[in-house]
Amino acid sequence: MAVLQTSALTLSPCSANDCADFIGLELDPEVMHFLNGGAVDHEKTDPKDVTFLMPRGSEPYVWTARRTATNAFVGWFCLFPETKTLAEIGYRLRREDWGQGLASEGASALVNWGFTSAGYDKIIACTMAVNHGSRRVMEKIGMKHARTTFPDFPARIPGVEYGEVWYELLRSEWNCSNR
Repeated sequence: MAVLQTSALTLSPCSANDCADFIGLELDPEVMHFLNGGAVDHEKTDPKDVTFLMPRGSEPYVWTARRTATNAFVGWFCLFPETKTLAEIGYRLRREDWGQGLASEGASALVNWGFTSAGYDKIIACTMAVNHGSRRVMEKIGMKHARTTFPDFPARIPGVEYGEVWYELLRSEWNCSNR
């Protein structure tokens, strides 16, 4: 993992110093809406017992995103290797930072790193079909809708009946669009 720099963000491998910021994201019900239907109850929830990532600062493949100019916490990004040639990208940003292009900027930097440095051939991502903001990020970074599935979601979240969408980007497609 490397420190990645964009015009607005610095993405650094996460550390224990990021734990409070990560937990703060999970306390925002809007940030967590499409993952569990609302804020995480930290008194009752163990990160090992959920179906979504709850980083605490020791996880490999998780980058902390901060504004380069102010060092203000924005959120986190991950690029988790599923196999030697396939990785899944994920991200979570503070609500105050939504709608500013930061998710696309950070995700694009991670995709670039994944294809050029980590050697992945394919990067995938998934979200609820009704999570239009996350889908827009995936599309902005060049990902294409690959399929829709209908898993058993553990929590009843409005829109679950529309399923979960999977997006993907192949290195060969990325190379063509980044020349």
